[in-house]
Amino acid sequence: MSGHSKWANIKRKKGKNDALRANITTKISREITIAARMGGADPTGNMRLKLALQKAKENNVPKDNIQRAIQKGIGALEGQSYEEITYEGYGPAGVALTIDVLTDNRNRAAAEIRHVFTKHGGNMGETGCVAWMFKNKGIFVVSKEEADEEELMMLVLDAGADDMQTGDEEYEITTPPEAFDAVEKTLEENNIPVLVAKITMVPDNTIALSSSDAQKLENILDALDELDDVQDVYHNGELPEEDED
Repeated sequence: MSGHSKWANIKRKKGKNDALRANITTKISREITIAARMGGADPTGNMRLKLALQKAKENNVPKDNIQRAIQKGIGALEGQSYEEITYEGYGPAGVALTIDVLTDNRNRAAAEIRHVFTKHGGNMGETGCVAWMFKNKGIFVVSKEEADEEELMMLVLDAGADDMQTGDEEYEITTPPEAFDAVEKTLEENNIPVLVAKITMVPDNTIALSSSDAQKLENILDALDELDDVQDVYHNGELPEEDED
């Protein structure tokens, strides 16, 4: 259960990512609205809303925006109708990409994403072409300064975690989505702070990229991030060590 963290291998430079997402508040607010519409305004029984609110907190989304988004979701305020779509394709070196979209115009979203793939040398694929390469997982990242490896491993495995990997500076814990709450509660009860806590798509295998291909992938990811309709992008590219945080 030790080794170099897969999460660290595929994560992007946070500062660069944040700088590109000037419209992050709009995107997160849209996600909150959809989550509230689907599961109600109480995050206790609505995992999707809980995670959207956590993302809002991490990105300093104003409370007024959050409340307005929830009110739109439950119908208390008028809001646009968004459609959820997932697009799939391939980037440099055969890297698999899956793109989650919330849009009020399916044709516009498809055209914009296709343009990004074409411009940056990728290929947009059919539905299902790469989805099988990813699994929905809960991810927790804990600094090695905050916990003893063996004690932490025992705690999270007892709570239902699948695995724990040890990196140079962090522990990465993976869980089935249904065990996310139990693991989160265990960490809180033992006063173990987390750097990352989210449910995401984790690739079964990664593709090691050269510096050149890593830059090409970054270019595609940056271009996709700039699209208003794109909520999240997942890939299985393994960035060279110097490209990691």
